[in-house]
Amino acid sequence: MSVWAAILAGGSGTRFWPLSTPARPKQLLALAGEGPLLTQTVNRLEGLVPPERVVVLTGPFLVDQVAGLVPGVPRAQVFAEPRAASTAPPLAWAAHWIARQDPGAQMLSLHADWAVGDERAFRSAARTALGVAEDYDVLVTVGVKPTRNDTGYGYIVPGKPLGAGRTVRRFVEKPSAARAALLRQRGALWNTGLFAWGVARFLGEAGAYARELKGGWPALAAGDASGFFAGVRPAAVDVAVLERTKRLAVVTGAFRWDDIGSWDALLRIRKTDARGNVVVGNATVADDVKRCVIWAESEHVAVAGVEDMIVVRANGHTLVMPTGRADQLKQLVQHL
Repeated sequence: MSVWAAILAGGSGTRFWPLSTPARPKQLLALAGEGPLLTQTVNRLEGLVPPERVVVLTGPFLVDQVAGLVPGVPRAQVFAEPRAASTAPPLAWAAHWIARQDPGAQMLSLHADWAVGDERAFRSAARTALGVAEDYDVLVTVGVKPTRNDTGYGYIVPGKPLGAGRTVRRFVEKPSAARAALLRQRGALWNTGLFAWGVARFLGEAGAYARELKGGWPALAAGDASGFFAGVRPAAVDVAVLERTKRLAVVTGAFRWDDIGSWDALLRIRKTDARGNVVVGNATVADDVKRCVIWAESEHVAVAGVEDMIVVRANGHTLVMPTGRADQLKQLVQHL
């Protein structure tokens, strides 16, 4: 089996303002420990996909930074997306490019901004997904068992057994808290966004079902990436292809996974002190501070007498807000 990987490394990372900026979004930051998230993502593929068979898709102004962080990936395989168009167009572009180099290839799709707890289990799940994709000629998504009733994630309801995987009965996107609890109780999985498929099968299913891509398909066939992105409508691959195809399976992964969607996530993925705080950088924290994220990139920050707060000083700006307000932060950044 010839395996390639496409890493989605675009996005502006507004939910990590003021640390993240359009010039240095979250996938380029060391949010989950040592090294930028993108570097961790490429390293996670060691023994599964060699760097020379990795394609990274990112924004046009990030190409130099991305290439510098992943020197093992050929510079020509760091693709600058002509415009932000969600995940279906860049993955179709990557699959088409890979198919021209290696027509029989299998492809993994993954994001550059995840925290993964057990990388060996991650690679095991990816191998299983690739095997199911090849054996049954299907598109495969990897799910993990939910650890909480999260309303911000997509859920997968598995169906009948299919080799080492199962068919997919349906997707449920961002359910209410009550429905998330019910889905979890009934064995639904979080949709991680780790996908596996043969490039030919994916392009066939995308051509058949992704109507959002139809206007750009002739340009893609001609190798015109700019024309392709100009002709498509932005769409998530989950919606444009996976929720419409009849050839879909899910494999259950045994690794801990988090998409690091907000500052609150650091309380789950980073080591906390005795009072439940995540403290990074040049900060002094009093004994009465509990369950807080304190991040001081350079200038000193002193915090006392607060609980369940986010305090960030970076890039000349300061953020102070209660935990659990990720949506409010996004609105604030748009206002700024």
